Amino acid sequence: MGFSDRFFNKVEKRTNVNKETILELARELQENDLKNEKTLRHVIQKLGSMTGKNVSAEQEDKIVNAVINDKVPKDIDKMF
Repeated sequence: MGFSDRFFNKVEKRTNVNKETILELARELQENDLKNEKTLRHVIQKLGSMTGKNVSAEQEDKIVNAVINDKVPKDIDKMF
């Protein structure tokens, strides 16, 4: 799946996270099991830290449940 620079520019504009950091995180995600709750929580905390956003325990729980139960949109470009 190839993403255009336009996609990365949109993400960077909204999150202040550059393309290289996004690709590094994507590689890390590919190497881990995203159905594993511990892994998911680590990734959520890392993303929060990278973007300077505080993710509450309630928000983290909702994200974990959405990912584990396959309730995440499949078309990532529509999320941005």
